[in-house]
Amino acid sequence: MTTPLAQNIDGVALSAKLRADIGARAQALTTRGVTPGLAVILVGEDPASAVYVRNKVKACADTGIRSVFEKYEATLSEAELLARIAALNTDPSIHGILVQMPLPKHINPHKVIEAISASKDVDGYGTLSAGELMTGQAGFRPCTPYGCMKLIETTGIDLRGKHAVVIGRSNTVGKPMALLLLQANATVTVCHSATADMGHHTRQADVIVAAVGKRNVLTADMVKPGAIVIDVGMNRDDAGKLCGDVDFAGVRQVASHITPVPGGVGPMTITMLLVNTLEAAERNAAQLDSTVKAPK
Repeated sequence: MTTPLAQNIDGVALSAKLRADIGARAQALTTRGVTPGLAVILVGEDPASAVYVRNKVKACADTGIRSVFEKYEATLSEAELLARIAALNTDPSIHGILVQMPLPKHINPHKVIEAISASKDVDGYGTLSAGELMTGQAGFRPCTPYGCMKLIETTGIDLRGKHAVVIGRSNTVGKPMALLLLQANATVTVCHSATADMGHHTRQADVIVAAVGKRNVLTADMVKPGAIVIDVGMNRDDAGKLCGDVDFAGVRQVASHITPVPGGVGPMTITMLLVNTLEAAERNAAQLDSTVKAPK
């Protein structure tokens, strides 16, 4: 009797469903006089960044979110970029600000991220957003781990009491991923480059999220039968084909659910950026409503 292959978790289909809802909510806001607005800033000529930004701007157009795309030469000074962010912070028509990384080496990315108003930090990278996540407060969640949680939800698993392993400890994916899983009442282990015998931990996991940017960091012998595997990685194999951090062909023989690369986590990252932008606009609209209704 052959073991059934893992079910693919389709990020493209889930993304389309969520974007339809985003479009309806954006239209409802626009009808009330508030058009959700996202400012996207690109500095320099990084080709991958140009593709990411183009996809983000298109996604905004497709869902009724107004995007303001600003492209600058790599010679733009840090002071000039910070001044532009300060202006966008006070622009009432802009609800989210995104500065595409990486930045030219003469610009400090931490300074740039911290310059963005917390109310417009739709990437969820600022220290205030991180603190809100850490303490369980309402705030903007980093888009990729937020998308991963939505993908896990589609499997129907209740994370309460389940053991989740996150491979990777980056500020943008690994750490916030662990915190979101903790919020869902999972027991969480974080593995990284200094972890001894990673397989010992992953073989006990009901859910594994691989997010290190390294091919085949997770192989079939490291996965418990029936586990859910989320592959955040984006790499190239020897033939130049896109692949993730997981040995997809092997792991799908063991897991119950798995995200493909491409078509898994990738589409969800931009979708959750749209969700965060929409939520920022909705919060702004609610504040405007309360101001109008407040007794004088």
